[in-house]
Parts: sequence; C-alpha cells; structure tokens
Amino acid sequence: MPKPVAAAAPPRAFVLRLHAWCLVAVMAGMPPALVAGTDPGQESPPALTEAQDHTSEPPAEVRLTPEQRHTLQLRTEPLAERVVGDGVRAPGEVRLNAYATAQVTPRITAQVIARHARLGDRVAQGQPLVTLSSVELAEAQGDLVVAELEWGRLDRIRDKFVSDREYLGASVARQKARSRVLSFGMTQAQIAALLANAGERADGTFELLAPQAGTVIQDDFVQGELVQPGRVLFEITDESVRWVEAQLPPGDARRVAVGDQARVAYGEGGAWLEGRVTQIHHRLAETTRTQAVRIEVPDPGHRLHPGVFVDVVVLVGAAEPVLAIPEAAVLRSPDGDWQVFVAEGDDAFKPVEVELVRTAGGLAVIESLAPGTRVVTQGAFFLQSELAKAGFDPHNH
Repeated sequence: MPKPVAAAAPPRAFVLRLHAWCLVAVMAGMPPALVAGTDPGQESPPALTEAQDHTSEPPAEVRLTPEQRHTLQLRTEPLAERVVGDGVRAPGEVRLNAYATAQVTPRITAQVIARHARLGDRVAQGQPLVTLSSVELAEAQGDLVVAELEWGRLDRIRDKFVSDREYLGASVARQKARSRVLSFGMTQAQIAALLANAGERADGTFELLAPQAGTVIQDDFVQGELVQPGRVLFEITDESVRWVEAQLPPGDARRVAVGDQARVAYGEGGAWLEGRVTQIHHRLAETTRTQAVRIEVPDPGHRLHPGVFVDVVVLVGAAEPVLAIPEAAVLRSPDGDWQVFVAEGDDAFKPVEVELVRTAGGLAVIESLAPGTRVVTQGAFFLQSELAKAGFDPHNH
C-alpha cells in the first residue's frame, strides 16, 4: 500500500506576504481573513494603497510664502569672512549713550505754561518742547526792544546830529540787552520775532527747543509748576546707539583693546547684537575690583534698554578671517551632522551639511560652503522643525 504523500509546505515568500497582509488588516481594523482570503493557494496579495505606503522620501527643502517669512522674521545673509578671535566673557549692563543724550533746563526761574512733547515722543532738533513764562525775562525783553529802537533811531541820524560817544553807548546797550535775553534761553530766531512785532510780544514767554533729535526719556514736571534754573524738564537721547559697560577682571581687561569686536546677548533664543570696544576705564571698581570696558552697540531696533543686564563676549587676539555665522543658525541634522539652511531663491530653503570648526561669542566658524552663499541666520530652527514634520508625515503634509 503506497505511503500517503505529505502536503507540500507553502513557499517562504508566500508566508512573508501573508504576515504582511495580516499586519495591514490589524492596522486597518479588518479581520485578517477578509484581507488575505481563505484560499491558501492565493499567491498575489492585494496592492497597498498610497495611504498605506510609508516609504515616501522626506522633502529636500522647505518652501514658505512671503507672509510666512514675515511672520517668522526669517533672515538670510550672504556668508562672508570675518575675524573671530578668542572670546572673553563678562557680565554687562546697558547704559545711556551720554555722548548722544541731552538735558533741557531753564536758565531762569519760570512757570510752565504749556507742554509740547511727552515721554516716549520722537522729537526733531529745534522742535518746541515747552512754553515758559518769566517776569525777569519780560523785563529783559522790554529792555531789548527799547535798546533796539534807540540804536536804530541814532543809526539813521548818525551822520548829522549824533556824536560818536552817544552812538557807541547805544550800540553797547543794544548788545548787552540782546546778550541778556540770549543768556536767559531765547534763540536768535525768537529774538528776531520779538523785534519784528515792535515789542508786542515782550510778555516774558519763551519756548525751550530740542537741542538734538531723539526720544524723550524724562519729562518730570507738571503744567503750572514754577521751576528753578537748572531743573531738568526733558532728557532726550538717541536710542540708535547704546553703551554696554562690561565688568572684566584686570587680567582679562589687559587682553582687550579699543576697537575689538564684541557681541551682546539679549533676550531669549540666542539673539546677539554686534558692537565695538570704544573705551577701557583706568580705574577698578572699589567693590568688585573689576575693570569696566565700554562697548558701543548699534541698536536701531531699540532692543536694549538702560539698566538691563546682559552677557558680553569680547573677541580678542589677532586671527585670520574665517567664515562665521550666528551659532543658532547651525543645527544638528537627523543623522547627527551639522547643517545650515541655504536660500534657493526667495521662497525655498535647503538643508546643507557643513563642518563646524569652533564657536566663539555666539558665532560658529564653519567650512564646506563658498563665500557669498546666502544662509538663514534667523529662523533655522523653525525650518528644521518643518522639515522633520514633513518627513514623518506619511501624507507628506
């Protein structure tokens, strides 16, 4: 009697495919039999739909609309060489730029009649700030009008009936009266307007004008107040350039020279402002025994405010020019390499691997890119997040 022949085992490829069908069925919430079928001889599995295909490649770039770039404050700059020395780190404090600050004070006792500027206003040079009234100035204005009229009368008849002594006395009296009102705070233009009206405005009122353009940062007075000479009514400063006073140990201060590049960290997120060392103090602070280094920082965006403490890095020592960008612009790629985002046109940004040489003062020295390449210096972290999100999304959204 012939021996029964055992059924042949299904091919290994079919078993692997069957396992795959079952896995798809479980993920889709369907019974495996409905997907794989009950016929064990079935060789061709159903094709995976596009939604089930998880092997799509992540995008090679990120595209943003102009509105998105504006909202994110995305910033790009051409890669350029710069000198990056060793970093000397120290705490610092933002100060007013005293060379770009002016105080407005009356020179005589006067009463405040009207205010023309307020705290925080941007004012132009020569703009009226406040109107004052003074009894003493009214007398001086009257004396000036009389002296001017007398000198004019004698000047018209000088060649006929006026002696040199009399004319000289009138001229000196005129000059003294004019100098007096000038010393009280009137300007040449205000004097001309007074004399043009033949003394009709000799009422002791006058305006204090802005000595420079800038922002009003102090206006501590009220209307109707009687103010004394030297009382600061307004303080105006040019906020486009700030001072930062960094406190360094004497040993570090000896390494610093006027003209050295400096960087100031402010706020959160690794934001830096560029500056230059302009002065090195010659005295040590009595309490901390540190030496102050003054740094001038252009700040057209008004991001630094007096009294705020900041971190300062002064780049010292001679060095060769290198390619450097803000440290926050260099990120780790998914495979662990360093990368930056390179702008391709106005709306596309592509990750490119670079070699990170070193960091100093918030700057990263890199290689592998050509000078002039436009790289993202602000907003790179968002681009990397968008790239990662697109890579993990099976629908590539």
